[in-house]
Amino acid sequence: MDFNLTEEQSAIADMANSLFTDTCTDDFLRGYDDAGQGTMSDLWQACIETGLQGVIIPEATGGIDLGMTELSLVLQAQGGALGQVPLWRHQVTATAIAKFGDPALESIAQAAAEGTNLLTLAFSLVNTSNEAQVSVEKSSAGLKLNGLVQAVSVAGLADYILLPLTLENESRWALIDSKVSGLSLTKGQMTQGEEVADLHLNDVVINNSVLLKNNANRWLVPRILASLASLQLGVSEAQITKTVEYISERQQFGRAIGTFQAVQMTMADTKISLEALRSSVWQLCYRLDNDLGCEHEALATAWQACEAGHSIGHKAQHVHGGFGVDVSYIIYRYLYWSRAISLNLGGSPALLAKLGDALTESDKLGWKYDLDENYAN
Repeated sequence: MDFNLTEEQSAIADMANSLFTDTCTDDFLRGYDDAGQGTMSDLWQACIETGLQGVIIPEATGGIDLGMTELSLVLQAQGGALGQVPLWRHQVTATAIAKFGDPALESIAQAAAEGTNLLTLAFSLVNTSNEAQVSVEKSSAGLKLNGLVQAVSVAGLADYILLPLTLENESRWALIDSKVSGLSLTKGQMTQGEEVADLHLNDVVINNSVLLKNNANRWLVPRILASLASLQLGVSEAQITKTVEYISERQQFGRAIGTFQAVQMTMADTKISLEALRSSVWQLCYRLDNDLGCEHEALATAWQACEAGHSIGHKAQHVHGGFGVDVSYIIYRYLYWSRAISLNLGGSPALLAKLGDALTESDKLGWKYDLDENYAN
């Protein structure tokens, strides 16, 4: 088997790495922090100009029509550089609309592929069906939504927001216009700089044309988890690289602290955690790109991302000593990003509980079930 990237995949990875690393220098990030900014608007525009906002959007809709493997490469570059742009939410939402949406929504997906609008989605592991805290009632005008959805990324900037709902005991997704009557936003900012907003829905009325098809949830959830895990892989890899640079230069007792056995063992542990996460991410992306069942793999990868992010982040902080808690030094930003990604994923305990529930309902875990048509996506 050939585990090397294809020429096209390498080109995508190189372009993304070049864009993000050239932009997100240490000085740039310090200025970004000092200014209290949210989304990096110039970087987002550069992503649109290079087509990175449409990697997985179908070609018929105007996108590049590549797979999760290619998007994962882009997100790893984004995570490594700490680029604050809504890359995965925008195109995962657009692709879901293109695949599972009413024809009336096609123009929204096309505009997303062109980069002339901004899409985002809400995701929660609050309960077993992944819906946000929204009640749904049928009315003569359609469906009436009430409730609160907390900390939705870039909701204050987005033109449309994809919300998870429960309708007739099924997990469904609805595309909400950000300016719809009855929707109000309370804007805020995560500690790593990400713009978020709480959505307050007060008798928001939608019709069936904005609901995605029933099978959208099965497509969306593993891709959401794969995207966040890919970001974490990029964050953790850069975190280790910068830590190795530091311990190679930092002197104590007349020699670099990287020569101390305890430090070497600590960094070896971070490398093991990183490669375990990398293997899990690549397997999940492979299964997604080949339409193989991946409910268990997606949850396991998300759990691995939370665990690796926590372990690598705190070990990196620890060997930095006092510099690890100095907010004027670069390394603390990576810990903030790791914690934010873990929160987005739902946290290790919630993911482990959901994986346990999934395995209880179905014990089909392993390559031999890939031949079972009922297990394929």
